[in-house]
Amino acid sequence: MPILDFSLTDQVALVTGASRGIGEAIARGFAEQGATVVLASRKQEGLDQVAESIEADGGRAVPIACHAGNVEQIVGLFERIESEFGRLDILVNNAATNPYFGPAIDMPEWAFDKTLEVNLKGYFVHIQQAARLMKQQGSGNVISVASIAGLRPGPNELTYALTKAAVLNMTRGWAKELGRYGIRVNAIAPGVVETYFASVLVDSEEKRQAIASRTPVGRHAQPNEIAGAAVFLASKMGSYVTGATIVMDGGSSA
Repeated sequence: MPILDFSLTDQVALVTGASRGIGEAIARGFAEQGATVVLASRKQEGLDQVAESIEADGGRAVPIACHAGNVEQIVGLFERIESEFGRLDILVNNAATNPYFGPAIDMPEWAFDKTLEVNLKGYFVHIQQAARLMKQQGSGNVISVASIAGLRPGPNELTYALTKAAVLNMTRGWAKELGRYGIRVNAIAPGVVETYFASVLVDSEEKRQAIASRTPVGRHAQPNEIAGAAVFLASKMGSYVTGATIVMDGGSSA
C-alpha cells in the first residue's frame, strides 16, 4: 500500500446536508478522490446545482432529495441506493438543524423536538440503514459531523449541544457494535466554520474578532478544511481509526 493513499475510487458515498457548507465540501473532496457521491438534502434544486458542478469538474454525483429527520424518506433513500448501486461504502452524517438560538429556559417544545428529530434520530437511523448494507459487503465507513459544542456547550445552544454530545457517544457505541463487520465509525467535531448554518456566529466583524481572540490559530475555519479530515477517515489512511472524534477547532478547546 502506498504511504499516502487517499483514493476512494470505485466507492459509493452518501453525504447528507450536501447542498452547501461542510457537506458540499466533503462531497467535492470525495468526488475528487474518485468516489461516486450521493448528495442528499431537503431541496432538490440546491443538490442539482452541486451535482452539476461536481460533474463539470470530472466527478460523479447523484442528487436525491431527502429530509434528514423523516424516517420514511431515509429508508426510501437507502432503498434507492441499494437498487442503483448495490452497495454503500461511506456514509457522512452531516445534515443538522438548530431552529432556536437563545436561552434554554425559553425554548419552545417544537424547536426541541425538531432538533432531536434531525440531529439525533436522523443520525441514528442513517447509521442503522447504512450498517445493514455495509454488513452484507463486510466493509464500510461512517463519519458523523458533530461539533465542539458536544464537548463544551456554548451560550444559547444547549439543545443543539446535547444532540452533538449524543452523536459523540453514538459514534463510540456504533464503533464497538460494527467493528466485527469491518465497519469503521468516527466523528468530526468542528469549531466555528464559515457556513450559512453558522452565519449567526460570524455575521459581523465584531463576532469574527471575538472568535479569533479565543482561538489559538486566530480565525474560524473554512468548509474545505473539515473535508480533509473526512477524506482521511474514509480512505485507507484511516484504516485503523474507529470510535474516534477528530476535534477541528483551531485549538479553542485546548
